[in-house]
Amino acid sequence: MATDRLQFHEMGIDDRILKALADLGWAQPTLIQEKAIPLALEGKDILARARTGSGKTAAYAVPIIQRILTSKQNVREQAVRVLILVPTKELGQQVQAMIRQLTAYCARDVRVADISGKADLSAQRPILMEKPDVVVGTPSRVLAHLSAQSLDLQSSLETLVIDEADLLFSFGFEADLKSLLCHLPKIYQSFLMSATLSEDVQALKELLLHNPVILKLQGSQLPDSSQLQQYSVQCEEEDKFLLIYTLLKLHLVQGKTLVFVGAVERCYRLKLFLEQFSIPTCVLNSELPVHSRCHIITQFNQGFYDYIIATDEQVLADPTTTAQATEGKGKKKKKNDKEYGVSRGIDFQNVSNVINFDFPTTVESYIHRVGRTARADNPGTALTFISHTELPLLAEVEDALIGGKIRHCCALKPYGFKMEEIEGFRYRCRDAMRSVTKQAVREARLKEIKQELLNSEKLKTYFEDNPRDLQLLRHDKDLHPAVIKPHLKNVPEYLSKTHTLLRDLSPINNGFQPYTPLMKDFRGKNPLKSFHYTGGRSRGGKAGKS
Repeated sequence: MATDRLQFHEMGIDDRILKALADLGWAQPTLIQEKAIPLALEGKDILARARTGSGKTAAYAVPIIQRILTSKQNVREQAVRVLILVPTKELGQQVQAMIRQLTAYCARDVRVADISGKADLSAQRPILMEKPDVVVGTPSRVLAHLSAQSLDLQSSLETLVIDEADLLFSFGFEADLKSLLCHLPKIYQSFLMSATLSEDVQALKELLLHNPVILKLQGSQLPDSSQLQQYSVQCEEEDKFLLIYTLLKLHLVQGKTLVFVGAVERCYRLKLFLEQFSIPTCVLNSELPVHSRCHIITQFNQGFYDYIIATDEQVLADPTTTAQATEGKGKKKKKNDKEYGVSRGIDFQNVSNVINFDFPTTVESYIHRVGRTARADNPGTALTFISHTELPLLAEVEDALIGGKIRHCCALKPYGFKMEEIEGFRYRCRDAMRSVTKQAVREARLKEIKQELLNSEKLKTYFEDNPRDLQLLRHDKDLHPAVIKPHLKNVPEYLSKTHTLLRDLSPINNGFQPYTPLMKDFRGKNPLKSFHYTGGRSRGGKAGKS
């Protein structure tokens, strides 16, 4: 029962933290917070696995803030006491924002600095010279500052946190992390937070933890079917574009939606395709400046946009390949940001739907993509497009999600509709796809990067002085390198009134809606069917006589 659960005020937490928790509207702790916070306050090392959206950030943030407040009652000397390592810049900014919210009433006593951004080391050195209590950063950036002697951890570090631990090695941080360990003191408390317990996490456990408490919470890595509805539909390349156009244009998808694709080029191809039908979308990928990416996420959370097309790029699995390919060629090439990540760790708020336009390449990628929705206690829906060549990957995902349960119980239900019912839209889909050429995609990528660089760099100082103008900056504007055909903007009545999609799905406030056809009698609007002869009349208004 909820009444038997440990509450925040029973954990011995400072009143200022409790007040901040109340302001956030957190009436009671989540399961990971209830288990981890008391153990952390006792000084235990913790390895915690809990599904995405379960509140892992606050599970380590609350005890480290409490520990800093306690230590400052005796020692007032300013020093870096906590280091939080994150795999991506976006997650670093999010962690900093969370700690600032939790320290709203003790900001003078607990200072936090995020050094994961792209700023020069010299620009961040003054921040570190002030010795913030908490430093957040990626392993590579923290190691750079340690090498430059602008950061010292040997004498003062008390706590080390690694968030999204299973992602650090896959992002190529293994060497940086091992080098960083030489700069840490012999005794410190460690937290490893992860959504999965992979071999990489086990390796980190051996490196960092001392007699840890292992918390394996929530056997399922995703919420159950009462909270998260997962669907799959088998369709080939052209059908993918046809289906997503139909879903978005007929408003069968309602609420904020993340659409995942497999590459940057696919990102812009899909955006340009949807532009043909006047469907605005944002693009989020590693080519964009980090300030733009964070601003897009912030505005999406504030409700500025309904649709984001995001990449989950395979190059991130081995970021050294990008650098090697660049060095091997004489001319410079645009390098993707290896510290970019959308499907992992980022707190997209109130996402109703996730659409896997391209099937994820691993089970872990599927879990973390779909984990962007149905966070905390909110409902969510996930729809995955699958080609016939990807059916083995689907089987792997289902085996992992079912976890040894009854074999015939599929984790992903078939998406209930007949493809022939949207055949009337196919000619419009093909018409739009003819306009989205490779040249148009290249021009769109170049235009977007130039535009976002301008917004991110040259206007950064202006926006700092004029924050209201920043709210007016939108990222879902049309790129228009392809020819826009005006007749595709609207759906003709003869198409919109004949479809009976998704009959087997019950209506919900958000997610995928059943489409109810408008069974109107259109004879009254057709002059050829409603014409009635009333007899000849003279211009004076009198009926003619024979």
